Amino acid sequence: MVKQREDSAAAYDKGCRPELAEQERAEIAVIKDFMPRQMSDAEISGAVKSVIAELEATGLKDMGKCMAALKARHSGAMDFAKAGAEMKRALG
Repeated sequence: MVKQREDSAAAYDKGCRPELAEQERAEIAVIKDFMPRQMSDAEISGAVKSVIAELEATGLKDMGKCMAALKARHSGAMDFAKAGAEMKRALG
């Protein structure tokens, strides 16, 4: 929902409609109040390293089971695109 509104705000800015862009940004603020706190990059990195060590992962072939463990533990609190990139870097 946030991403959709960010895209809309950017389109309104581009279309010289600042009042509509501001409305979209206000909605983003309300939505973010209801979202769980997202983990920082350092917290994501720590969680990734912890799962790798716990599961004794040794290479990219173990990425699936590591990501599944992360999703089970940190669903809703972690940006899994960032976690996936960090996991790939750590296992690669």
